Amino acid sequence: MELRHLESLLAVLESPTMTRAAESLHLSTAAVSLQLQALASELGVELFVRTGRKLTPTPAARRLAEHARAVSMRLKQVKQEFSNDAASDGRPFHFATGATTLIYRLGRPFKALRKRYPRLDLHVTVLATEEIVAGLVDRQFDLGLISLPVGNEHLRIVPLFDEELLVVRPSPHRVRGHHIGTIDPRELDGAPFLLYPKHSNMRTIIDRFLDSLGLKRRVIMEASDTEAIKGLVESGFGYSILPEYALKQPVQGFQLLRVKGHRLVRNQALATSIMAPPRTLTENVATFLQQALTR
Repeated sequence: MELRHLESLLAVLESPTMTRAAESLHLSTAAVSLQLQALASELGVELFVRTGRKLTPTPAARRLAEHARAVSMRLKQVKQEFSNDAASDGRPFHFATGATTLIYRLGRPFKALRKRYPRLDLHVTVLATEEIVAGLVDRQFDLGLISLPVGNEHLRIVPLFDEELLVVRPSPHRVRGHHIGTIDPRELDGAPFLLYPKHSNMRTIIDRFLDSLGLKRRVIMEASDTEAIKGLVESGFGYSILPEYALKQPVQGFQLLRVKGHRLVRNQALATSIMAPPRTLTENVATFLQQALTR
C-alpha cells in the first residue's frame, strides 16, 4: 500500500468531482482512477460505486479514509519534529517555570525572545519544580526553568544563576529603601514560620538550611503563592524565607535579613528531556534565555 494511493482516496472523498481531486493532486483523472483501482485490488474491497457520472463511496472507503487521515497526520508530525528551521517553527512551544521567576525575571527576556522569533507560539505553564520535572519527563513541556538540586537522569540541565533566599519578618515600623540586615540564628529558633508546602523543592532547600543550623520552627501556614506569604508576613503572622527577586520592590511592612554567618541560595537552571531529540527551536530558546538570564 502506497501513501500516494491513500492521498488520492482522501482527495476524491473531499472534492466535489474526480476532476477537482486530480487537479489538487496535480495528476490526471486517469492516474487518480488507476491509483484507486490499485488500492481497491490490494485490499480486496470495492471503494466506489458509480451512479451515472457520480462516484459514491462505499462504507469500506469511509473506514479506510479514517486510517488514511491518521497516517497523514502522523507523517506531518514526524516531518515537523525533525524540522531544523527554528525561525519557521510555528508549532506550540511549551515552557514551564515557577511563578516568582516568571513575574520578576522573564518579562524582558520573553519580549526579546518574541522579537527574535516572531512565529513563536509560546505557551507558559506556572508550576512548582517537581511538577515541571514530571512534565518534562512526560514530554508535556519543551523547556523548563527549575530550582536545583533535582535528581533525574532523564533531564539535560543547563545552570543559569544563583538566587539568594532571605529571611523576612514583620516590622514594627515602616521600612524605607531596600536595606538587608542580619539576624542571629538563635532568634529564629522556635519562631512562627509561613513556608512553602511540604515536598516542594523550595521547602526542601529551606528545611535543610534550618536543620543545618539546628533550629526548630513552628510552621503556622503553608502556601505556594509567594505574594500571599509576603502579605501575611506584613500582617504580622510570622517569619518566612523567600527568593530575593520577589523582594526587589520597596516594602514597608517587613524587614529583609540574612542569617549571620550563613548564606542561603537556590540554583536556577533550564532543563529539557533527553528522552527524544530536542527541537532546534528548543535549543535556540534555551541558549537565548541562558544568555539573557546570566548577564
